[in-house]
Amino acid sequence: MAVKEAVKAALEIGHPSLADRRAEGRDARDRVPPSSHSGWRPAQGRPDPVALLEEQNKTREQDLVPVRHGRMMVSPFTFYRGAAKIMAADLKDTPVAGLDAQLCGDAHLSNFGMFASPERHLMFDLNDFDETLPGPFEYDVKRMVASFTIAARNNGFGKADTRAVALASVAAYQEAMRDFAQMSTMDIWYAHQDEDSLRTMIQGAMAGLSTEVKKDTKSKAGKKKEKQDTNEEKEAKKAVKRAQKNVEKAHTRDSVQALSKLCEVVNGQYRIVSQPPVIVPARDLLTTYGMSPDEIMPTIHEQLRAYRATLQYDRRLLLEKFEVVDAARKVVGVGSVGTRAFIVLLQGRDEHDPLFLQVKEATASVLEAYLPNSRFRQHGERVVQGQRMMQAVSDIYLGWTKGRDVSRNFYWRQLRDMKGSALVETMAPLAMTYYGRLCGWTLARAHARSGDPVAIAEYLGSSDAFDQSIVDFCERYADQNQKDYDEFVGAIRAGRLEAVEGV
Repeated sequence: MAVKEAVKAALEIGHPSLADRRAEGRDARDRVPPSSHSGWRPAQGRPDPVALLEEQNKTREQDLVPVRHGRMMVSPFTFYRGAAKIMAADLKDTPVAGLDAQLCGDAHLSNFGMFASPERHLMFDLNDFDETLPGPFEYDVKRMVASFTIAARNNGFGKADTRAVALASVAAYQEAMRDFAQMSTMDIWYAHQDEDSLRTMIQGAMAGLSTEVKKDTKSKAGKKKEKQDTNEEKEAKKAVKRAQKNVEKAHTRDSVQALSKLCEVVNGQYRIVSQPPVIVPARDLLTTYGMSPDEIMPTIHEQLRAYRATLQYDRRLLLEKFEVVDAARKVVGVGSVGTRAFIVLLQGRDEHDPLFLQVKEATASVLEAYLPNSRFRQHGERVVQGQRMMQAVSDIYLGWTKGRDVSRNFYWRQLRDMKGSALVETMAPLAMTYYGRLCGWTLARAHARSGDPVAIAEYLGSSDAFDQSIVDFCERYADQNQKDYDEFVGAIRAGRLEAVEGV
């Protein structure tokens, strides 16, 4: 009887009052003051960052590991993109308020971007969930804000501009969370940023900047200030044009465009072009996996059937209208290089009706060594369910499967569905500041869907104590990232690690 009651209690869902939720946030604030996030220093006995990367490399495709290293050594910023495991080890020793949400796990600024909704509208949201797991909301905030600090330094910003960019991203998170704390449950669920709202935000920012410039030209600030404001207005206009071009480009990035870029016609049939080591068609994978083309294609069909079973019924029927034409291994990203990743070309009514699916290996989240295990034992499902929880809308073809080697898990999605990303390395301070605000709002929305926005907002408070504390952490962490990067490059120069650059 006692066991049944315990199980029943575990299954019961609590519905605390607003007062109780606010009290939880205040209690957390008393236990772990927002100022406690400042003053970070590496823990004693901190793991060797290069050794952590070597540990990750053991289960990766060995011929691609040097490519991963080559991409990471481009700059401290690209190193940071591939160093989620290193930061996870550092975050485990940082203070947390005990307010959990579904985490992206790798919320750096390049893991936000545009993609198409099922209604064919462009959306802006988080778009990488390989490391997703429930955990302390601060982990994502620190990962995101530190990425802005490192990216700003990488772009040559001065200290004041770098700090302003970082502060803008975390302040936007705090402000958005306060707004979500006042919203109804369903309004939070439906909240999103699409291209229309982005356009309105940019136009509003431009109008505000123009007003400030006009005010300053009438003030006693002098010619120097007037010139500075005029330059900022010019910079803003350039940023708007770049943003509009990115949106237009994203609209063209679909399976038809991918067909023209990735394929060739042989004997009247499209097939994926070989571009080793980035793209290696199935017909050329004999030396990699010890399987002939005659063995690989049946395996792909078998995997497709297993994946299709994880889709909603209507989407399963839709996918059944397509047949497999070809497949290839395709290298992606920075942090994911070396994990198994493939693309599959399918066609519908004829060869001019393509669909490209991407199949990515899902390994254990870098956070799982320090947080409770996922409720989903299959890592592909962990990624898919985390993505659905955090995104306003998700790809209709999200699904998962086990690999031919059952110890490996995969998730599936469309390769190109109007996807677009910000050109971070070309951003000037003003553009990165706007982008930081957008990412901060987006991360807060994602956390508010799974966590408690009322408790989190109460913890954050109305002052800038949390913001300043997080920025201090991120400045210190950016310093450590530079040291880790230098050590990583030194390991390559010394022959401890192998790297292939420019791939």
